[in-house]
Amino acid sequence: MSVRLHSKTARRNLKPRHSPYYERIGRGVYLSYRRAKGQPVGRWGIRVYQGEKQYTERSLCESDDQNAANGTSIQDYDQARDHARTVAPGLTERDRDCLAPITVADAMDDYLEWLADHRKSAEHAEYNYRAHIKRQLGRKRIASLTTRDIRRWHSDLAKSDARIRGKGNSRPLNSKDPEAVRRRRATANRILTVLKAGLNYAFREGAVDDDTAWRRIKPFGNVDAPRVRFLSIAESKRLINSSAPDLRLLVRAALLTGARYGELIALRVEDYDPDAGTVYIRDSKSGKPRHIPLTDEGQGFFEENTAGRESGEIIFLRHTGTPWGKSHQARPLRDAAAKAKLKDVSFHILRHSYGSFLAAKGVPLQVIAAALGHTDTRTTEKHYAHLQPDHVANAIRENLPTLSKQTPKVQRIR
Repeated sequence: MSVRLHSKTARRNLKPRHSPYYERIGRGVYLSYRRAKGQPVGRWGIRVYQGEKQYTERSLCESDDQNAANGTSIQDYDQARDHARTVAPGLTERDRDCLAPITVADAMDDYLEWLADHRKSAEHAEYNYRAHIKRQLGRKRIASLTTRDIRRWHSDLAKSDARIRGKGNSRPLNSKDPEAVRRRRATANRILTVLKAGLNYAFREGAVDDDTAWRRIKPFGNVDAPRVRFLSIAESKRLINSSAPDLRLLVRAALLTGARYGELIALRVEDYDPDAGTVYIRDSKSGKPRHIPLTDEGQGFFEENTAGRESGEIIFLRHTGTPWGKSHQARPLRDAAAKAKLKDVSFHILRHSYGSFLAAKGVPLQVIAAALGHTDTRTTEKHYAHLQPDHVANAIRENLPTLSKQTPKVQRIR
């Protein structure tokens, strides 16, 4: 595990031990620090990854824990880093390249590799990096990256034409259309989030020393106002009734669970627990599994569709008896919506409708977030808070006294 060795205080807080502590200073390259038990002074060293879990290690010099640095036999942190970049014996030319200050591209490559192993959002992040970050900032060394560089890049993104993903062309930005400007700024904010995540990862790993340049950058404000479509209960029933039999099961399941399309088509019989009255989402977008409680109607629905079937069977299949694929639902749902005389219906709207039904009944946002698999309540609040009963307004209306009632006329004495 990489630690920070940049200050005497940080090193003093490390527990003395025989094996060194390492701080990552390049791709596969680490500055090492070791202070044995009973020793007041530690020593600097270097460790270089050679592949196949093999490392080359070398001791450099004494640290300045107690005595002032002289730049040779005793070195401070900055001197030790520079020394590590210039040592030759035992290091190949490739190793020296690794010791060079890392670039934005280096940091993003490392971050995307980590993301692919730990999160489900790696594909989306990689697209944004290659489309909007790599060419503009990739070659820049992080050490020389300034707040002004990032702010200008972020601003240019918001003014650029929107790329049409997968088609290799773009849609011109109409700067006189407030909604078009809002959408483009919202997109620029999302891409900024990817860049900052990659740079923050490099900072946490000790590959860079300072995160001030990008920490100062703030996203555009008031541009992420959600424009979310919900189905009413009547519209939901019309859509169910207008759907083909195989799609109808998926639509009902979505409205009863709030699960995503990809989560539903992966459900197996064993994921329904009749005793607990829940369905288990084992492979979610956030990477965290969750149990979704079912209503009596929901339990009856899953009882009917799992009865007499093997535990490993996929619950929802197409009319051909084969599993649903990535986009198999799009055309049947479009046809069903047209038949039901509904506009702008996508499968994700069914998930939003589930959340809206709960919010309208006053269900706490934390509960809705847990059911939908949101990692926190921010997304839930953005989409559903305005649908909840307004307790402030209700309390005022119920408790403020009425002042407009007519009072008895007072007779003037003559």
